[in-house]
Amino acid sequence: MTFQVYDTTLRDGAQREGISYSVVDKLAVAKLLDEFGVGFIEGGWPGAMPKDTEFFARARSELPLKHAVLVAFGATRKAGIAVADDPQVRALLDAETAAVCLVAKSDIRHVERALRTDGKENLAMVHDSVAHFVAEGRRVFLDCEHFFDGYRHDPAYTASVVSTALEAGAEVVVMCDTNGGMLPSRVTAAIGELVERLGVGPERLGIHCQNDTSCAVANTIAAVEAGVKHFQCTANGYGERPGNADLFAVVANLQLKLGLPVLPDGCLEQTVRVSHAVAEIANIAPTPTRLTSGRGIRSQGGAARERDQSGPGAVQPH
Repeated sequence: MTFQVYDTTLRDGAQREGISYSVVDKLAVAKLLDEFGVGFIEGGWPGAMPKDTEFFARARSELPLKHAVLVAFGATRKAGIAVADDPQVRALLDAETAAVCLVAKSDIRHVERALRTDGKENLAMVHDSVAHFVAEGRRVFLDCEHFFDGYRHDPAYTASVVSTALEAGAEVVVMCDTNGGMLPSRVTAAIGELVERLGVGPERLGIHCQNDTSCAVANTIAAVEAGVKHFQCTANGYGERPGNADLFAVVANLQLKLGLPVLPDGCLEQTVRVSHAVAEIANIAPTPTRLTSGRGIRSQGGAARERDQSGPGAVQPH
């Protein structure tokens, strides 16, 4: 299995305070991400957000992609409702993407207090939803919301959510550090324990890290070093609260420092250009780091073009 660079700038990243993408903006960002070489672009939540529903409708004719697969995001069926009768499930199918990403509760406390159902019904919701989309010919990823908190509280139940999704046909089950409180060593330990408990390879797992303790990039890299092949990030680390794992930092570290071929040849050289362009569309000045200067970004074939900060269009630190 090759690496799956999964970008969620247009969904999770769009939750950053101050960002409000139009449909035209979303199409432009998606084009940039495809040029950067990501494997998957999560475009939004059709059915829940009218703007996202329109994005997927327009993307079918206006967004030819060279590298990426477009992904629609949504939830598993609701408790007590047949999957075929759930309007949110229908909206995901209507988006007509080759892949879908479903979010599910994996902490039994959230199952009982937020969903107001029991653990058995939650597992049925996961199984029914994954199986339904697989039967409809979709590739399915499952995001386990609050995975690490749930696994720490009740590892047997959280592991059962993962195994249920895999048995129903999910391609990858994603461990989400929803609260952003993990440390790299704890991520590594949890992955090792889960793999041993379930008897599955780490390549069937994914990672999605929030940045509340400034460890999202490090946690993502630790997961990949532990064998995970699917990792979710956002351009420039955009996202709610302190944000998500920064796509550009993660990819550069994996490819340049660890020698892992996570992007197609030549794509890494687009880092500075794509980072700046996304920031301009989001109307957020890039952080004054290596990404604003171009220094430190090197492709395996040689030096990337560096941006002259004294010239027109230079982004000044603020």
